[in-house]
Amino acid sequence: MDSTQVGGKWQRDTVFHRVGDFRLQTQSGQWLSQHDLDGDVYVASFFFATCPQVCPRLNGQLQRVQEKYRKEPRVKLVSYTVDPQHDSVAVLAEYAKQYGALPDKWFFLTGPKDSINRLAVQEYKVTAPGPAMIAGTPGLVHSQRLLLVDRDKHIRGVYDGMDPKEIDRLMTEIRILLYTYDHE
Repeated sequence: MDSTQVGGKWQRDTVFHRVGDFRLQTQSGQWLSQHDLDGDVYVASFFFATCPQVCPRLNGQLQRVQEKYRKEPRVKLVSYTVDPQHDSVAVLAEYAKQYGALPDKWFFLTGPKDSINRLAVQEYKVTAPGPAMIAGTPGLVHSQRLLLVDRDKHIRGVYDGMDPKEIDRLMTEIRILLYTYDHE
């Protein structure tokens, strides 16, 4: 929260964290940057292809989001691998097929490990203690949190990607954002 004085009275305003730039490769070998998502609302997640239990469930929930907004070009899904040494473009292409990821809608991204760790820790803050944190995967920054990012690159919500009710809330909040944009 931030406070400012307007007309001699204090007003409180929510200050949303703004996600920094990135440039990583998609499952199709194309480069994707934060700039390529300008004007879009997106759901960010962190996963790895060899994750045995949590990631398949998390990505199953993301399939629901993709289906709900299949025909809405302003809604994207951005899934960052936390194991880029294993998760090459080819591995991500196969992985994306398992979930029926639409190539212009759901991006599975890989790149230098330090870049992905910076995004997870400093930009999306998925390693902060709190609900939906996965313990234990040594060397991998891993979370079942999903993050809603608005068209101005501000994080607008954090959701437990394993909870279907949280996914329903996420989809509702996407709809509200889009409605707001349509009626400005």
